[in-house]
Amino acid sequence: MKKRKEYSLLLIFLLSVMGACRTTSDTRVRIAMPLFTKIKLSDYNKVIITDFLQQNEIKDFNVNEELTKYFSTEIKQEAKTTVATENISIENEENFENSDFWKTLTPASAGTLYFSGTIEYTQETRKALIGKAKKQFEDPFPSPRKLATRKFYTLDMNVYLIDARTGEPIFQRNFKESQSYTNPNQTGYFAFFDLMNRVKDKLFRQVLGGERIQERYLITK
Repeated sequence: MKKRKEYSLLLIFLLSVMGACRTTSDTRVRIAMPLFTKIKLSDYNKVIITDFLQQNEIKDFNVNEELTKYFSTEIKQEAKTTVATENISIENEENFENSDFWKTLTPASAGTLYFSGTIEYTQETRKALIGKAKKQFEDPFPSPRKLATRKFYTLDMNVYLIDARTGEPIFQRNFKESQSYTNPNQTGYFAFFDLMNRVKDKLFRQVLGGERIQERYLITK
């Protein structure tokens, strides 16, 4: 009995010591972290958006026209710089690495950046058998599987940013996004902008800089 009492007193002592030793606490906070980029669109006085080299065409939908309008608006708003569009015919992908091709367009044009690249936008209709998964204690006879139609869109863009003065590409990235829709009447027009928004978010994180909100733990004594 005496030993049990001694053990109890020892346990109380240890708990009090542990409580006294815990002198720190942590708090979760949201802070703005800078985004470091090799290039910033805002450092250029003018961005010229050219026609992209188109790999295929979709009936009744002008991909290049919609692309240039979309990025003209977004770059003006986000980069706060002058944006223009030019109908520059790019016949093959080798031209993106050909400095002479770009320098002859605007000789010695410091502070100007070409926004160009390749684009492939495809759509297809897929059919698949869809069935409801059987759960325990449900009807032992599963419901028949149905043939469902899905519309599937893919946007594959290779973006080049080219310094007009040197004719050299200073940024190049590939972006590929896909999305399926259960609506059989989903149009390529609306799907295109769904996919473009994804590309824009990823691209602008790399060429605009700025800040990103992240969560961190603040440890205090």
